[in-house]
Amino acid sequence: MKKNLIYQLFPFLVWGKSITKQSLKSDLLAGITGAVIVLPQGVAFAMIAGLPPVYGLYTAMVTPVVAALFGSSRHLISGPTTAISIVIFAAISQFAEPSSADFVRLALALTFMAGLIQFVLGLSRLGTLINFVSHSVVIGFTAGAALLIATSQLNHIFGFQITGGTSFKDTWYMIGTHLGDINIYVLLIAITTLTTAIIIKKISPMWPNLLIAMVAGSLLSYFIGSEAHGVMLVGELPSHLPPFAVPVLNLSTIKELAPNAFAIALLGLIEAVAIARSIGTRSGQRIDGNQEFIGQGLSNMVGSFFSCYAGSGSFTRSGVNYQAGAKTPMAAIFAAFILMASLLFIAPLTAYLPIPAMGGIILLVAYNIIDFHYIRQILRASKRETSVLLITFFSTIFLDLEYAIYLGVIFSLIFYLQRTSRPSIVAMAPDPKHLRRKFTNAKREHLQECPQLKILRIDGSIFFGSVDHIAGRLAEEKLVYRHILIVCSGVNLLDVAGAELLANEAISLRAKGGALYLSSLTISVKNVLEKGGYIDEIGEENIFPYKEKAIEKIFPQLVKSICESCEFRIFNECKRETSVN
Repeated sequence: MKKNLIYQLFPFLVWGKSITKQSLKSDLLAGITGAVIVLPQGVAFAMIAGLPPVYGLYTAMVTPVVAALFGSSRHLISGPTTAISIVIFAAISQFAEPSSADFVRLALALTFMAGLIQFVLGLSRLGTLINFVSHSVVIGFTAGAALLIATSQLNHIFGFQITGGTSFKDTWYMIGTHLGDINIYVLLIAITTLTTAIIIKKISPMWPNLLIAMVAGSLLSYFIGSEAHGVMLVGELPSHLPPFAVPVLNLSTIKELAPNAFAIALLGLIEAVAIARSIGTRSGQRIDGNQEFIGQGLSNMVGSFFSCYAGSGSFTRSGVNYQAGAKTPMAAIFAAFILMASLLFIAPLTAYLPIPAMGGIILLVAYNIIDFHYIRQILRASKRETSVLLITFFSTIFLDLEYAIYLGVIFSLIFYLQRTSRPSIVAMAPDPKHLRRKFTNAKREHLQECPQLKILRIDGSIFFGSVDHIAGRLAEEKLVYRHILIVCSGVNLLDVAGAELLANEAISLRAKGGALYLSSLTISVKNVLEKGGYIDEIGEENIFPYKEKAIEKIFPQLVKSICESCEFRIFNECKRETSVN
């Protein structure tokens, strides 16, 4: 017991035992690949978040190490991400000027608050909450965020200042009215960088296309003397490791940032767990959602003390990490330390990095996070999921981002409750085409039904949210039938309200001279009926292990005169009755 508790507190002790010389070699190679990929991404994501570029690298150094040590996935790489970066910018830009000291202070406070929320959710064993958030919410949000990200970079690509706030509508209005002010040198650098990244990716997907593209854009900027033509440069990054900085939290800051902190915490958890499980299906690893919550929470809490802003799992870096042959979370730790070493050498070189080149890189990043394949699947497969997708997408563009996430989640849950509150109720009848007269959907197969016994199969839960729908259907059937058999093999949940419904229907049918019969009860459903005393009201004699046994016992209770004049005779008992007569 004590040993299990230690492993829960320090999960790295579990995978630490599997480290070998060969695994360290594989993890080191994967770590080198990851460090090369995250270098340009970290700078780009920090710019999206409204922070100085070096803060993206700080986040890529500290966050993945803590998440690797205390998470459950062996391949998940945490750090700065596009979606959370855009939420950070939208949340704080209303209170402080981007890249200012106040902006950084609020970003670190927001990161700590989001991490604390994630950590508490993990300790509370609420990891299963993520299962109730539709993936369409994430897809819709990231598509909307990608459009916002692309829009925010157009001024860097065209070379003119856009005022009017962060409103999507106002930004596009300003772009439309300033097209005549395009700086051709700025546009040329941005297009060259973007085109180079696309071409390199097509030539060799394993090459660091973003890094090569940034070098190409920087070289072009240098040779055309871009500074003389109004091209802005990123500037030299500070060549030191993440500095220690205690997040400043006070009551007013907490009140201002709390709604956004919860939105970032929720979005980060959805991203991390979804990515971890996606890779886990390929690697054969089972992901512990609660442990992942704890790992993500700790990574953001600890990171906020080392100048990191909120991070989460990265699909790109995690996928590359797995494909590069990583065996354990040591790959994430190697990547972080290699990035630390790199910063000490490449920091002076960023003085030559033009902002239009970063704008081109960010445009490509924004495009790549849109899951066009999944969007097409949703549009074809489900009207409800399409509604969730579109609601989240347009809310992301036109509302505050935290409200977009909440709206998407709320509507996702509403549609889920609509589905569960209207379980499928199917009329069943034996199919004469089958030798064993298999019971199947009577309406779909155009089968004749017994005029005295209605057989219904309920697929779903009989609970407080669905009792009205089920009661309405039973009321319709009681207008015609006095005997109703409910096949419960598809009933996965029965609560007190559902049990009372069945008991009341049994009493109602008994008053009409008939009965309610139940068959194929699951153990959990039967336990509810037994412990609540509902079986006494329904009648022990009216509960059967399977429907064939039920029909055998119910048939003698049917009105014989109706049976004699019936031309359908769909049950085997009907034929035996005829032969006896």
